[in-house]
Amino acid sequence: MGKDSHVFDLKAMTSRPSILRSNSAYLGPSISNSRIVNVDEKGNIVSENNSIISVEENELKKGLRNRHVQLIALGGAIGTGLFVGSGLVLYQVGPAALWLSYIVLSTIVWFVMNMLAEMAAFLPVPGAGSQQFINDYTDPSIGFALGYNYWYGFAILVAAEVVAAAIVIQYWTTDVHIAVWLSILLGAMLILNLMPVQFYGEVEFVLAAIKLLAITGLIILGVVLFFGGGPKGDRLGFRYWKHGNAFHEHLTGGDTGRFLGFWTAVIKAGYSFIMSPELIVACSGEVSNPRRILPKCANQFIYRLAFFYILGSLVIGIIADSRSERLSSDTGDASASPFVLGIQNAGIPVLNHIINAVVLISAASAGNSFFYAGSRTLYSLALRGLAPKCFTFVNRWGIPVYCVLITWCVGCLSYLNVSSSSAQVFTWFSNITTISGFISWIFVAFAYSRWRKAVVVQGLEDRVPYRTLFQPFGAYYIMFMVGLITLTNGYAVFFDFKIGDFLAAYITFPIVLGLYVGHRTYSYFWVGRKRWLNPLESFDFSKLELVEEEQRNTPQPNPKNAWEKFLNVIF
Repeated sequence: MGKDSHVFDLKAMTSRPSILRSNSAYLGPSISNSRIVNVDEKGNIVSENNSIISVEENELKKGLRNRHVQLIALGGAIGTGLFVGSGLVLYQVGPAALWLSYIVLSTIVWFVMNMLAEMAAFLPVPGAGSQQFINDYTDPSIGFALGYNYWYGFAILVAAEVVAAAIVIQYWTTDVHIAVWLSILLGAMLILNLMPVQFYGEVEFVLAAIKLLAITGLIILGVVLFFGGGPKGDRLGFRYWKHGNAFHEHLTGGDTGRFLGFWTAVIKAGYSFIMSPELIVACSGEVSNPRRILPKCANQFIYRLAFFYILGSLVIGIIADSRSERLSSDTGDASASPFVLGIQNAGIPVLNHIINAVVLISAASAGNSFFYAGSRTLYSLALRGLAPKCFTFVNRWGIPVYCVLITWCVGCLSYLNVSSSSAQVFTWFSNITTISGFISWIFVAFAYSRWRKAVVVQGLEDRVPYRTLFQPFGAYYIMFMVGLITLTNGYAVFFDFKIGDFLAAYITFPIVLGLYVGHRTYSYFWVGRKRWLNPLESFDFSKLELVEEEQRNTPQPNPKNAWEKFLNVIF
């Protein structure tokens, strides 16, 4: 076996085969589907018919490092929502409402990230951990419904970002049909996701790093313009916040209209953050020593995310006039970006093309991250027997090939843009995926609250390696706050009812409910499962000993050169 591929210590298992038997499910379906009776003197795992079982079969490879995981997560979190989508929201609600909405969403993401990191550090699982935690700590029927909710959410986000990237390219030329750009982008993403995870991690690291450097530069530029350091020497200050422009009236007049503007901003800001915390735990099956790396990633991820979004949204409201009609443009490219508007008003040439290139990289990077997470989500569903067994197959590079291909097929929904207006398709995709993510966060909080109770019931409190602040109150905050946002996300449709907007806002509810009812009916009548929730004392923590042993026997990788030492300091 390759030294990077196994998830256990063969010598330890040879001396303690009971650990191997009791934790066979952790090692993958190739082992869990066979009856293990012994480990021979060479360290081979032997089944009841004396055949040697390969633990590399159907197993993800551990090729991601801390810096890869962080940039994959940030790459998905910082897409077109901040660079372009924030422009229309700024126009509708005003700079103060936009800024406050990003603060509110940052607190929500902080708690969601903390809950996922606690559960993942305690018991890392191969594949996408979020839906498995929901499955194990609530009920298999809920896990089934939310697992597929996660999968199609990630897959549709791929389509949304591909559409956004193709529209961005049209900023430079409209002579080439958009289907050509869609095909090139989808093909590039497919090839990248079929390559070894180390290569994927490095490419995503570079793309996301470019994006983060660009937004950092834009934030610095915003500060410079704030104090009058632009070519015109015009000190902006909070000019665009004065004379009642900080909070726009939305849908109705007065204080009610201003509050509705803020609430609309909170709902819209969700698209920028949605499913970003899950990207970190989705990597848990392909990162060495997840118990050490995941908490570190979680701590660093939220501060960086808050920095980019809170400061970024503040800068947007400072440099761009929220009353400008250009922000309401439905082009979807850099011409509708508040960053571009502010820069052009300051008299800075050429930079609009640079920003458009960054927006293109942002969309491609975000779509790539969601593609990765979607394929791993389907893989984890298959490991649990909730998807066809063929989806557990991985090639010699540790890539779940069929999961990648079917996720790519859903991403091809982006071709709908060929016959529909780009703005309509983009809005439809973003609405559906945002609500999918909100529903998932509610059940992540519910699963976390039950996991905490189960840890106490089973007497394992002293073996929890990572604890976060304000829990379990943070979980209650998420269930209440995100539940309220989810229920009211389509409230604006009732001011001017359109069936298309109504379906886009609420169609996720019947989809998730239908998945749950279907699986629950099957479980009740064919499996005989009567309980509504898994009992706390039945939560399976038997793999904990193996995970702890793996952590003890996995040395921390040493930097190979000065460049890696520098990256370790930064990340």
